[in-house]
Amino acid sequence: MENLLGLAALVLAIIALTNNGNATKRLAALERELQRLREMLAQRGAPPAQAQAEAAPTPAPREAAPPPPRPVPAPPSPTRAVFDVDGPSMETTPGAPMPPPQPAPPRPTLPREPDVVSQGIEKIKRWFTEGNVPVKIGVLVLFAGVAALLKYATDQGWLNAPIELRLAGVAAVALAALVFAWRKRESNRAFALSLQGGAIGILLMVVFAAFKLYGLMPVGVAFAISIVLVFGAGVLAVLQDAKALAFFAVLAGFLAPLWLSTGSGNHVALFSYYAVLNATIFAIAWWKSWRVLNLLGFLFTFGIGGAWGVMDYAPEKFGTTEPFLLLFFAFYLLIPLVHAMRQPMERRDYVDGTLVFATPLVCFAIQAGLLHGARMPLAFNALGLAAIYAVLALIVFRRGANRVLGDGYALLAVGFATLAVPLALSARATASVFALEGAALAWLGVRQQRIVRQLAAFALHAIAAGACVIGFDHTAVVTGTPIANAQFMSLLIVAVGALATAWVYRRADSIPQFAVYYAWGLAWWLVAITREILEFAPGDSEPDLLLVAYAATGWIAAEAHRRRPTTLLILTSLFAILAAFPLSLLQTITHDHPFGDAGALAWLGYAVLGIRSLQCLRTGEHRLAPWAQLLWWLVWPFVASLILYWLIDDVLHLAQGWGVAAIALPWLAMATIAEWHWEWLAVPLRERFDDMMTLLPGLVFLALAALWVVSLGLPGGSHPLPWVPVVNPMEIVQLATIALLWHWCAYGTAPEWLNRVRVLMTALAGFAWITSVVLHAVHHWGGIAWDAHLIGTSLAQTSLTVTWSILGVIGWVLGSKRGQRTLWLAGALLMAVVLLKLLVVDRHNLGNGLGIASFIAFGLLCTVVGYFAPAPPREPASEATA
Repeated sequence: MENLLGLAALVLAIIALTNNGNATKRLAALERELQRLREMLAQRGAPPAQAQAEAAPTPAPREAAPPPPRPVPAPPSPTRAVFDVDGPSMETTPGAPMPPPQPAPPRPTLPREPDVVSQGIEKIKRWFTEGNVPVKIGVLVLFAGVAALLKYATDQGWLNAPIELRLAGVAAVALAALVFAWRKRESNRAFALSLQGGAIGILLMVVFAAFKLYGLMPVGVAFAISIVLVFGAGVLAVLQDAKALAFFAVLAGFLAPLWLSTGSGNHVALFSYYAVLNATIFAIAWWKSWRVLNLLGFLFTFGIGGAWGVMDYAPEKFGTTEPFLLLFFAFYLLIPLVHAMRQPMERRDYVDGTLVFATPLVCFAIQAGLLHGARMPLAFNALGLAAIYAVLALIVFRRGANRVLGDGYALLAVGFATLAVPLALSARATASVFALEGAALAWLGVRQQRIVRQLAAFALHAIAAGACVIGFDHTAVVTGTPIANAQFMSLLIVAVGALATAWVYRRADSIPQFAVYYAWGLAWWLVAITREILEFAPGDSEPDLLLVAYAATGWIAAEAHRRRPTTLLILTSLFAILAAFPLSLLQTITHDHPFGDAGALAWLGYAVLGIRSLQCLRTGEHRLAPWAQLLWWLVWPFVASLILYWLIDDVLHLAQGWGVAAIALPWLAMATIAEWHWEWLAVPLRERFDDMMTLLPGLVFLALAALWVVSLGLPGGSHPLPWVPVVNPMEIVQLATIALLWHWCAYGTAPEWLNRVRVLMTALAGFAWITSVVLHAVHHWGGIAWDAHLIGTSLAQTSLTVTWSILGVIGWVLGSKRGQRTLWLAGALLMAVVLLKLLVVDRHNLGNGLGIASFIAFGLLCTVVGYFAPAPPREPASEATA
């Protein structure tokens, strides 16, 4: 009762607010109308001409100015209303000056549409205030009353009927709804179909509840009723051409064994029931082309069947399981065939590819599980499937009904015949057969321009690779011989098959396919030769043989490029040249230097094959050919550095500074040749290599710069010679690097931006080098160890203070004398750095003589500067004017 009173109070409040809101709304409407009239008057009413003339400033009189012509009055605009609120307008006299034109008033902005929330509130308000308001309120109150009555009846126990009676009542209502929906199938189809599906669903739920939840129905009866309901739904769907209803019926049919399962594990009953369902689907497919129904049956049949096989299958159940597998295979083998044959002529090429290809693959996989991987029975099964699909392809081709379906059957026939090979033979033999078959099929597909055969060839190559990996056997290394062993031959055949396929596509100018097969074949070729060398070659000769093998690979690719220029072939030659860098390091690790043991012969072969490769790359004018020669010229200073360092360190046992010089010497020689004798490096590409005239020296100087930076952190001894600043081996090559780099930037082929920063770069490098010389002098002459503590010693700090101060003074003095303001500012900046260093670092050393010397030296040098260059040089007049 309290709820009803509250609802009534709420309704009355809404009505009162609505009535009050109506009066408020009318008042607001009047105010808006008045405001709109005021805005229109303000926008469209013009001020009197006399007032405008008085407000305007009087212009200065002009000599002999003719009177202005009288303006012709414009006709009034028919689309604009005039509101005379100030009385009659005054006419403008001919002599009165014309007022300046007034700017057009801004257009009134349109009111913004209310947002979604406001619209919703407005609709609710209209629902309560418009139409038959009493009926609407009465329905709401009635709903509340009925709900309260039902709750009260439940609390009092009036609705506690037996469960059998309640289920029967629900079933009766569902049957009545089903009959009513059947009668409305013509007048209201959508409503009728929806109601039919809902009614059948409710009946299935009643059966489920009666059996599973309350135990009121035996399993046989529940199963039979479910079959009747599902079959009836299917009949209704076919009669009314209702795909959705059929989908619902099949879905409910496949789910019925799951919700009615007792856990007995009777697979014969389950598969028998599924056989009936699939027969129904086949019958429907004979009359209706409902693909979604076929897919649903396929997924549930093999999905639930496969799940049962994984969890509950045992070999002794083979006899009761195999017939159902064959029956289901027959159903879904024929359904797409019937589906394709029943298509109209203009759609005969339409094929249900999912069922055509998935059915044999899934069934064969399940068959393999049933046979527990027995190879020979599976091989015969594959041959049987190949025969079935070959016959179907022949029938379809002879009838000329569906070319696409015939191609699919032919592809499956070839595929299963091919699959019988690995099942009957070893993995390595399978890989060889598949690789060669793939190459042949690709040639046939390209020749006949059949994409299906080309895809089949790709699949064969992939399967061949997988079989080769599966058949890999480490025991063959022990008992086999180099090259003449089964593993190498299988790898070689896989590689040759892929490369042959690539060449087929290259001759057909199909570059994307060529790229895929060439990369695939090249990878297998490299795996084959690398594995063979690592397994059979002596440990010391592995890098030497790899160097020659990779160089030979690059040479073969270059020869192929000479006949048919292709980017991938040049990239292969680039790889062969580039491989020399890591292989030379591996040679150094294995036998101390690249020329050790058989290394000299390997590098001789590398040189011969490399020169021939570069000559072949001259064909085609490809842009990557100069890059190959660029890498070629970078290999040799790298190898020479390794050999010279070995000679200095292991043979002559000289100090570290000599080793740094030995590493830098070949790169300095290459930079010198590139600067003064470029024609020596242009062979064999000659003028085509001129594009690298900037890049090659740049990379050489980049390597020298890296070595230069690293060498700054090395002690750089000169044993057996005494260490002398500047004239020791390491600092000589450091100076030579700076000099050559400066010359290349100033007079060589360096980029323009590098030439612009040449002075700054040289100054910074020189400053770093002088600082390094000072620290090395502290190490060698001061007897302080070369480690992280050296920079913190008083001797090192004092030496740096004095040296940097001298450099700053030199910059100050020379800048002042020569009138170079930049140089003077650089010296001043350096002196400021020294002063900051004194205040932060050297002040801690004021207790010893070296710290005091730092301050005194800085003060004296500043005094000298005050005498020679007391002020910065004046700017040029042009700069000052600017």
